[in-house]
Amino acid sequence: MAPRNLLDLDDFSAEELMALLDRAEAFHRDPSPRRLLAGVPVVNLFFEPSTRTQTSFAIAEHRLGAEVVSIDPGDSSMVKGESIADTAITLAAMGVGAVIVRHRESGFPYALARSFPGHVVNAGDGTHAHPTQALLDLMTLRQEFGRVAGLRVAIVGDIAHSRVARSNIHGLRTLGAETILVGPPTLLADAMAEEGVRVERDLDAVLPTVNAVMLLRIQRERLEGALVPSVAAYTAEYQLNARRLELLRDGAIVMHPGPYNRGVELTDDVLDFPSCRYVNQVANGVFVRMAVLEALCS
Repeated sequence: MAPRNLLDLDDFSAEELMALLDRAEAFHRDPSPRRLLAGVPVVNLFFEPSTRTQTSFAIAEHRLGAEVVSIDPGDSSMVKGESIADTAITLAAMGVGAVIVRHRESGFPYALARSFPGHVVNAGDGTHAHPTQALLDLMTLRQEFGRVAGLRVAIVGDIAHSRVARSNIHGLRTLGAETILVGPPTLLADAMAEEGVRVERDLDAVLPTVNAVMLLRIQRERLEGALVPSVAAYTAEYQLNARRLELLRDGAIVMHPGPYNRGVELTDDVLDFPSCRYVNQVANGVFVRMAVLEALCS
């Protein structure tokens, strides 16, 4: 039985995740438009700015033949005080089959799903989860190495505030990879270590041991406040640059969910690195989101 929602990856078994990745690969091999969701109204409700996620969802919806509606939250009744439940009732009454939602508040998609009888896809909520980003990252890893199980993946940066890191941890652990979290104590607590997840502080020591390193965007306000003394202090310890690229093992790849800060978590050398897979990740986002929408709605 198909799942009703995609709120995070902790609700999915390894078999379910592999089935989604297999279907995404099929769309990658043949990305031609098809009418699998013909007649299904899909609403995109993005309360936060988005380029990659919102655009790739829209492309995926159009390729599947869905009836796509994008709502500007500033024009929605929520700004007039309408509750989440009331909005859900309204959308359901219009025959909306699925809602793709991004919100700055952690847990918002869950609240919407409790009142909406159709399908809810979490496109990023606060610092909690970003499941389709994690799926496209898993797809990119599997394309590169032919598997996810047994890989060692480093996630570097502001883990404490990263919805991308949290969803990736779920997906990597479920599929049998080891995750190594790297960052300063103010952005990565020791308590985040668990089965299959290690916490490390020395990036130089970690780089030669991993198959992939995933960099996270660092918000500049956190680099010049109480969490990190300065941009210079952060980059000295955790920036991926030409020197640190030399530490990577043969065949290792570099990933980034975007948007990236040049000169902070990475330098231009990383973007020019032959094994940087940022562009592959962006492309895979369309195929993963096609697979998710088909699994939920068809």
